[in-house]
Amino acid sequence: MHIGLIGGIGPAATEFYYRGLVRAHNAAGKPMELTIVHAQVRDLVRNVANGAAQEQAAVFRGLVDRLAAAGAEAAAVTSMGGHFCINELEAVSPLPMINAIPILDAEFGRRKLKRIGLLGNETVMRSCLYGGISSAEIVVPEGGDLSEAGNAYTAMALAGHATNEQRDYFRTMGQRLCDEQGADAIVLGGTDLFLAFDGQDCEYPLIDCAEIHIEALFKASVGEA
Repeated sequence: MHIGLIGGIGPAATEFYYRGLVRAHNAAGKPMELTIVHAQVRDLVRNVANGAAQEQAAVFRGLVDRLAAAGAEAAAVTSMGGHFCINELEAVSPLPMINAIPILDAEFGRRKLKRIGLLGNETVMRSCLYGGISSAEIVVPEGGDLSEAGNAYTAMALAGHATNEQRDYFRTMGQRLCDEQGADAIVLGGTDLFLAFDGQDCEYPLIDCAEIHIEALFKASVGEA
């Protein structure tokens, strides 16, 4: 299957998806048909802040049109933040959308997780992955820590790299979710969080939403989904 990706939100996340899909196809000895279009991350940040789901879905719809014209048979958004308008996008998309949220819910259930700590942008955390998770309880930073974590994530995503301070901050925040709120594992609910956690030695289990989504995209690509 020819897969279409909405990328650019942010560029580091797009690269993470691309490298993951290339790696999976090479390991399986399977050819890959892939087209990527570029969305503007600052448009997404503005529409998320304004709760403008319909407006962002219309932007994505135009990009999916381009993917369809290039021959894509299904499409995906390479950002958990970008999924804030996934229901609105599915309603207008000319292609089937490979929606990460139900895929994640099924995976959390398969792993029999009871309570997970969620990190990502502020909307992802406040909505607990848009209310789409029923298989596990979700806990997030409390009080002012939630906005602070969301701002730190957005700054990192826009920059496309993580500072040492940001790495320490997110590692510590994950530990606090485990120690203070009883999280069994920390879920990276923002694709760009790999910038902060790559190579980190954490004392808690990490679950990367993007890696789970990539695996589902690979299976769709080779006809296993």
